[in-house]
Amino acid sequence: MSRTSPNTPKETKSAAIQRLLTRKSGATVASLQKATGWQAHSVRAALSTLRKSGYIIDKVSPKTDNGAVVYRITGAPARA
Repeated sequence: MSRTSPNTPKETKSAAIQRLLTRKSGATVASLQKATGWQAHSVRAALSTLRKSGYIIDKVSPKTDNGAVVYRITGAPARA
């Protein structure tokens, strides 16, 4: 007997980054690394790609104990 899984699409890593950055609390590079399994330079490259796509990403001053910068999407690209 064959078991089939539901046809729910798996969330891409880029979509996971966007989801985390749109939270009110935003996300740190470390939390994005944990969610994607990527290294820090790859996470920063993904942030740069989102900016090039028209997203507005704000850096929030460190409010955590470890002084990590929090990033948050504050504007999405205009759709035609």
